[in-house]
Amino acid sequence: MSKNTPNRRRAALTTGVFATAAAAALALSPVAAFAATPANVAQNGGAARSIDDSTQLLLDSVEAGPAKNVILLIGDGMGDSEITSARNYAFGAGGTLPGIDALPLTGQYTTYSVYRDGANKGKPDYVPDSAATGSAWATGTKTYDNAISVDVDGVPQDTLLEIAKANGKKTGNVSTAELQDATPAVQAAHVAARSCYGPDSVTQCGADALDQGGLGSISEQIIGTRADLTLGGGATSFGQSARAGQWQGDTLFAQAQDRGYQVVRDAAGLDALTTADQAQPVLGTFTDGNFPTRYAATTATVGGADLAPQTCQPNPARLSTGLSLQSLTEKSIDLLDTGDQGFFLQVEGASIDKRDHSADACGQIGEVLDLDEAVQSALAFAKADGNTMVIVTADHAHTSQIVDSTPPATLSTALTTVDGTTMKIAYGTAAAGGSQQHTGTQLRVAGYGPGAANVVGLIDQTDNFFTIVNALQLDRDLDGLSADATISAPTEVAPGAEFPVSTAGLAGDRQVTGTLDVDGTVTDLGIADVIDGVATYTVTAPTEPGSYTITLTGTQSGTTLATTVAVVEGAVTPAPTTPPAAVPADGSSAGGAGTAGNGSGPLAFTGSDALPALLLALMLAGTGAALVLRRRHRAASVQDGVQL
Repeated sequence: MSKNTPNRRRAALTTGVFATAAAAALALSPVAAFAATPANVAQNGGAARSIDDSTQLLLDSVEAGPAKNVILLIGDGMGDSEITSARNYAFGAGGTLPGIDALPLTGQYTTYSVYRDGANKGKPDYVPDSAATGSAWATGTKTYDNAISVDVDGVPQDTLLEIAKANGKKTGNVSTAELQDATPAVQAAHVAARSCYGPDSVTQCGADALDQGGLGSISEQIIGTRADLTLGGGATSFGQSARAGQWQGDTLFAQAQDRGYQVVRDAAGLDALTTADQAQPVLGTFTDGNFPTRYAATTATVGGADLAPQTCQPNPARLSTGLSLQSLTEKSIDLLDTGDQGFFLQVEGASIDKRDHSADACGQIGEVLDLDEAVQSALAFAKADGNTMVIVTADHAHTSQIVDSTPPATLSTALTTVDGTTMKIAYGTAAAGGSQQHTGTQLRVAGYGPGAANVVGLIDQTDNFFTIVNALQLDRDLDGLSADATISAPTEVAPGAEFPVSTAGLAGDRQVTGTLDVDGTVTDLGIADVIDGVATYTVTAPTEPGSYTITLTGTQSGTTLATTVAVVEGAVTPAPTTPPAAVPADGSSAGGAGTAGNGSGPLAFTGSDALPALLLALMLAGTGAALVLRRRHRAASVQDGVQL
């Protein structure tokens, strides 16, 4: 039996669950999910959606947390007008969007951002952008337009994805936009300007660039954040080469592979995946830029709504069904739902906003329908699973309006809906060729599952962060999650020999940095990724006998661990035995060897204490998880297996 057989069985089971739960949802729903406008809407009660008492249905839908999993689905720019126009077009004015309209608990939330500086610093900016709004739900902190998960002073704020990962949850980030775009970026990066896409964005990145001492571009930080699964567009930026650091000169694709990622570029590659975890995370980029839309564009014109109404046409450039947002959502759930500690997954339908900016009615409608299909799959899984919260919302509202008559000086379009009547959509915030504006109105937020009742009423966008953190019972003290980390290394090594140095229990960190102190001369050992709380270096011993200090520091928490290693002529490394256990995310003892370190002094292991570290290092090296001091260039494998 292949080691991947259980994954294939789980995939088949999950697919069956989607279908079964979807059928059950249709049978149990008080409104038939695919119903169009009733024929008798002109009669008394003919248009009513809930003519009977719904009290018990509502009570039945309220379920207290905690939840094991959370799926957050975002329609970028999906205000009430965008939802209504898509419903009208595809299902009729009296119809129902099968996914978005099926969530039983709904509320509204405010979306304003804040001013960055000047006399109004920290005060409300009533019309936000996607960077500020995404940062709000990702971190719980209001910030300024253009900011990616930093506060008004530029201080990085921990994101839902980072916190969930530190707590042992599996994590995923999916978008139909470039992965560097604001909504996916807010879960994986911290930069002052959302346009800091890749290493070549020199001007846009400024002080955030790696060669300026910053955290690096969004693309570089995505790799470092190391979600279990990241799927979307934006391959162009990953094809750029690092300008600083230990992967300087390598493309980001090559860097990702060197750090253990499975890099996939097409539907066949995605379909073949059976694992997505910290040892083998997935980076899937299926387009150079944003995904093509479902429908071909219908650009509005002045007086356009007086022309013959149009019907939306398929876009011949649309990606295959295997790369639809629904397919990406189902594949993500399958890879993340491994029966362990649960998962957090963010899914974005990105181009509702982009087509709204372009006054493209069919474009935005098609993207709402794409998102609705993804919601259907998420709900089907949640209903079958019984322990998953689903939230569906948007980042900000947009400019499209459903109007009665053609505005004399405003861009507009007329469409024939499934009802057989004409719907006129107008765009009044920019002239032809300009970019239509966001608006500052409140937005719908809807939920299903454990803890979802917290979306009801009028809340703020930042409440989403706390709703999800509380539902998943996440510990937000990431420094504390690394406080009980341990370090291990052999006591004695021969001159010039290679030996492993390992640390366990760094759950609150994503990387560590290492140094070797040789008679006061400090050598930088580079960075190592923390994989399930563990990081390992392979170090080459000095050629001169003596006692040397190795220090490992958690990049995010600042937790410092040190050990001394004696270089002795004729030293023999003992045979490895049992590996140490990583300290759990809750900080409780796991029986691992070693002593917690917080910068108070060297922590040395002697005799048999060194043995577990050796086997741990060998195991990690065997799975590609260990970071070796000598950089491994996999240019040949990248050229053979990946389109760069």
